Amino acid sequence: MSKDIKIKKGLDIKLKGAAEKATENAIISNTCTVRPEDFHGVIPKLLFKVGEKVKAGQALFYDKSNENVKFASPVSGEVIEIARGEKRKILSIKIQADKEQSFEDFGTLNIDSAKAEDIKAKLLASGCWAFVKQRPYDIVAKPDVAPKAIFISGYASAPLAADLDYTLAGKEAELQAAVSALAKLTEGQVHIGVGKSNNSPLAGLSNATIHKVSGPHPAGNVGTLINKIDPVNKGETVWTVAAQDLVIIGELLLTGKFNAERTIALAGSSVKKPRYFKTKIGSEIATMVYDNGVDKDGNDRIISGNVLTGKQVKPDGALDYYSNVISVIPEGDDYEFFGWNKPIFNKVSTSRALTFSWLTPKKEFDLNTNTNGEHRAFVLTGSYEEVFPLDIFPLQILKACMYQDLDEMEALGMYEVAPEDFALTEFICVSKQPHQDIIRKGLDLMYKEIG
Repeated sequence: MSKDIKIKKGLDIKLKGAAEKATENAIISNTCTVRPEDFHGVIPKLLFKVGEKVKAGQALFYDKSNENVKFASPVSGEVIEIARGEKRKILSIKIQADKEQSFEDFGTLNIDSAKAEDIKAKLLASGCWAFVKQRPYDIVAKPDVAPKAIFISGYASAPLAADLDYTLAGKEAELQAAVSALAKLTEGQVHIGVGKSNNSPLAGLSNATIHKVSGPHPAGNVGTLINKIDPVNKGETVWTVAAQDLVIIGELLLTGKFNAERTIALAGSSVKKPRYFKTKIGSEIATMVYDNGVDKDGNDRIISGNVLTGKQVKPDGALDYYSNVISVIPEGDDYEFFGWNKPIFNKVSTSRALTFSWLTPKKEFDLNTNTNGEHRAFVLTGSYEEVFPLDIFPLQILKACMYQDLDEMEALGMYEVAPEDFALTEFICVSKQPHQDIIRKGLDLMYKEIG
């Protein structure tokens, strides 16, 4: 069963440096770093101390609010560092990886005969539950709350995003195993979005409803899929799983091993040879970035994730738990003299005032991180609605979050949004307001007061 979803509102940001479809094995990382901050809202309780050995798949920590939700080590090795911040908050756990990896054996599972509780127990014990998120609140899903539906986006529309049709090729068995298992965890349907004109490995899966998606970014966001198919109302819950994480879940069910291998795209205009690498979650970024054409002395920003929603990382940083792309673009810390008062041909804008990017819709731009302005009060231009395809008023919900009106936030549709849904409105915002941060704080407030 297939249903088409066509998005008209949005903005495709075409950047130089898209990854070529060629895959190499990344240099094996000496260390692996897991950061609890990747799992928003989780209060970690450590299960290992410095100097202890851990197997790949063994739980490094669990959530204090729900001890069944565990978070696994991507590699086997020795815990060599536990970094702490204020009030002894755990910032990261660093593991010295073994040369020969050893895996915790969780045993295989016959998905056809398995009950929902068996599948849920397997995902919780292995740490794969971390890949299941929920809306409302965009947090790791609560295992005791059944979702009305599960959503998976197999169409990546973000700038410089990894091509999921390419990275998932040959993984049909794992994908099918994961989708069949997830289908037993909901009374509703598993909805999968794929590119309308692409040959996605996800398109032929059973036990799911396939939707062919087309249009500009954010057509590929799972939030867009939810809004157009089955919006989240008060008292309802939906789960989301990233397409890349289905492979890890499926392999666990088929083999009993938690294999945190991931094919990631190294992309961006500062990369001389942008392409794909096979690596592990939490691996050192330097093994891919500086060994493959990025100037060590260059003034560049390294981002774990895409340029709109990713996290800036230091040169000695690590790939985060959910990303499948490393973006490297020039740092925009230079001052452009009279930049506000001259015609602009090398920047993207939805406005036609002094900006002529609309004349060359297929041109690829070499953008940097410069915000081209400073923070100020909201300016009513109507531009947010041009790039925001959800049936929600973006400016009103942002303001409701800022003055913390829970009733208004609820009425405006706060239950179904996540920070990434506001990445484009933040990109085009003439007021330079941090939209994603505003939405995140609003969601945290709702979760604290209501959830």
